[in-house]
Amino acid sequence: MNRIYYIMGKSSSGKDTIFKELKKRCPRLNTVVPYTTRPIRFGEKDGEDYYFVDETVLMSLQSKNKVIELRAYNTECGIWKYFTVDDGQIDLQKDSYLVIGTLESYKEMCIYFGEENLLPIYIEVSDGMRLERALKREHLQQNPKYAEMCRRFLADEQDFSEKKLEEAGIKKRFQNIELEKCLDEIEAYMIKSE
Repeated sequence: MNRIYYIMGKSSSGKDTIFKELKKRCPRLNTVVPYTTRPIRFGEKDGEDYYFVDETVLMSLQSKNKVIELRAYNTECGIWKYFTVDDGQIDLQKDSYLVIGTLESYKEMCIYFGEENLLPIYIEVSDGMRLERALKREHLQQNPKYAEMCRRFLADEQDFSEKKLEEAGIKKRFQNIELEKCLDEIEAYMIKSE
């Protein structure tokens, strides 16, 4: 059965690393490049990490009913939007996919593609570890945005509240303390669900 394996978790929980490592371990899975209106960060590549677009492109896609899900965040740097587009990247008749996103986007994807076609992979680490990782990542940026880092950290408490996780049907959680162990557990979970 083809499906969408959906990785999510609070900021700096290691989602991006897990996503990249699972892509290596599971080359049969296609990936989906999301879209954003936020500025590109140092080390990111347009068309690989995201499609970096402006509001005009977003409005054009919306007018064509191509936007599957859209999230807007009032950041310290302005309003940034993230979204998934029905642009031919996903065809569940042909393939399975590995996707990364938020709890909110996961729920919208369930509505669009059917809950039975998605498998949630929720990543967790302690708040202290997340804060350390976020700070290290921000130090690497050419123009660190510490206020935005703090805003995202605090917003995650609401965005991934226990109530919201329960409402979204998130039962299984993966602790990302030892990366290889976490990856092994996720891969076994994915295989078991096939």
